[in-house]
Amino acid sequence: MTREARGPKEGDFITIKSYKHDGSLHRTWRDTMVLKTSENALIGVNDHTLVTEDDGRRWVTREPAIVYFHKHYWFNIVAMIRDNGVSYYCNLASPYVLDKEALKYIDYDLDVKVFPDGEKRLLDVDEYQDFSQRWQYGEETDQILKANVLTLVDWINHHKGPFSKAYVDLWYQRYQELLRRSN
Repeated sequence: MTREARGPKEGDFITIKSYKHDGSLHRTWRDTMVLKTSENALIGVNDHTLVTEDDGRRWVTREPAIVYFHKHYWFNIVAMIRDNGVSYYCNLASPYVLDKEALKYIDYDLDVKVFPDGEKRLLDVDEYQDFSQRWQYGEETDQILKANVLTLVDWINHHKGPFSKAYVDLWYQRYQELLRRSN
């Protein structure tokens, strides 16, 4: 079986591409290390990863971050591991697709930020309203996204999956093991 047919395996590096609803490329992350793949999810890590914006600007991520993507949920989760604790950045986005080029999804503008003290903020509501009108997201997409905000907040409130300390510790430890093995 070819690599493309079976998908990336633990320790492989992939590219992540986010698009806007109109199909335009929004942002690209180079060399995300895959920690786990399953039928429906992919867990990876970005650590000093090159990010390219749609206008060509480039920057490098500052701290390790565990990334979580799912084929059935309309969000993805970035757990940023910082000295003062774990912060989360959650993108309301389409479920991902993975092809030989990259992991890809559509970014739907709304974001939820969770601070180390547990404070939550819904971000970019104005941007979401502007783009939903410009690109005509439609009632169905709007309802799906609003339902997924509720699911996401439930996960946050109940420390489910990526929002549990044990999850972040486990995957960060696995990342460190893979780094040691490759050196």
